[in-house]
Amino acid sequence: MSDLVILTGNANPSMAKAIATELKVELGQVNCTRFSDGEVFVEVRQNVRDRDVYLVQPTCQPVNDNLMELLIMTDALKRASAKSITAVMPYFGYARQDRKVAPRTPISAKLVSDLMQAAGVSRVVSVDLHAGQIQGFFNIPFDHLFAMPLMIDHMRKAFDLEQTVIVSPDAGGMERARAYGKRLGVGIAMIDKRRERANVSEVMNIIGEVEGKTAVLLDDMVDTAGTLVNAASALLQRGARRVFAYATHGVLSGPALERLNKSDIEKLVVSDSIPQKQHVEGSKKIEVLTIGPLLAEAIRRIHFGESVSSLFV
Repeated sequence: MSDLVILTGNANPSMAKAIATELKVELGQVNCTRFSDGEVFVEVRQNVRDRDVYLVQPTCQPVNDNLMELLIMTDALKRASAKSITAVMPYFGYARQDRKVAPRTPISAKLVSDLMQAAGVSRVVSVDLHAGQIQGFFNIPFDHLFAMPLMIDHMRKAFDLEQTVIVSPDAGGMERARAYGKRLGVGIAMIDKRRERANVSEVMNIIGEVEGKTAVLLDDMVDTAGTLVNAASALLQRGARRVFAYATHGVLSGPALERLNKSDIEKLVVSDSIPQKQHVEGSKKIEVLTIGPLLAEAIRRIHFGESVSSLFV
């Protein structure tokens, strides 16, 4: 794969190294620094002319810095005559702003897609989008990957499935819970909640049978952890024996770690789509699964023109 180049900025270099190792290629050389006023400066330090470049850059916290790194690295690669530039974004920042939620509000996910395409990105790879319709914001190929095989394999080893129920923390996650429940052969339940304002939720009711069972809360991301903590408390009040939580993207901002440590959740399992080193140091309840091999296999299949969707069949 001499015509394949893996590059990364400062967002998650350990994942890029893992992907390069899995593909048995050297991690590309790029210098991504800041001027004293905070401006991003990028220098690609190897020849990329007529080569397929895969730019590994989740737009996680600090979101705006990592997004600008992605855009500026893309511009540098385009001007260096790269054959193609694939943005590998395990976590797609601004994905929650996928529609107008009130008058005079933006659709920021669409803006991000426009910026990426204007910069020169020719393909996008992401994992467990918060809103699947974001794929439609792009007029270039978009490969939407899923952490489900990894999570399901972990659940099969961790739980007695006869005594387990998958719980969606809201109505929007029922499709995901249904998919997991079907593959695991377990029941599903849902938390009925009302959100008064951003990052604040109130649990109202539980739909489904959870009494005497191990409840596994399932979401695409966990940010401030308010939803999961409230849901765990409600599940135990309704008779659940134990509560665990799984989320692909462990954003874990603000009071998340403090809430998690004080909560009834025994363990939160997340992927390394976002670097988790500081979070793991701040909470013994967090377990991290790596999606590096999944991304590496997707990149290999894209590079050789093979099916990516067959990864999940």
